[in-house]
Amino acid sequence: MTKTTLTQWDVVDHLATEEDMALYLEACLEENDPVLLAAALGDIARARGMAQLARDTGLTREGLYKALSADGNPSLATIMKVMGALGIKLHAELVPARPA
Repeated sequence: MTKTTLTQWDVVDHLATEEDMALYLEACLEENDPVLLAAALGDIARARGMAQLARDTGLTREGLYKALSADGNPSLATIMKVMGALGIKLHAELVPARPA
């Protein structure tokens, strides 16, 4: 019998470029889930460096980890600070009307 060795998968290991990060965030935004959005921003922040992000936003590292976790519930102000510090903008897009 052969042993199988497993390693924990972490999306941060696959966010090597700015384009990777933007595409990942775009895919998460399509799910229209605020918890997923916060967690995705947390993943991107970890890939970029949480300490630098804390300095750029004026928030604590611990506060950022908590707010941007799957269990976090960041305010819109926190989301906007983080996105600004990461150089990311949200865009509004009209959704086609659903048939009545």
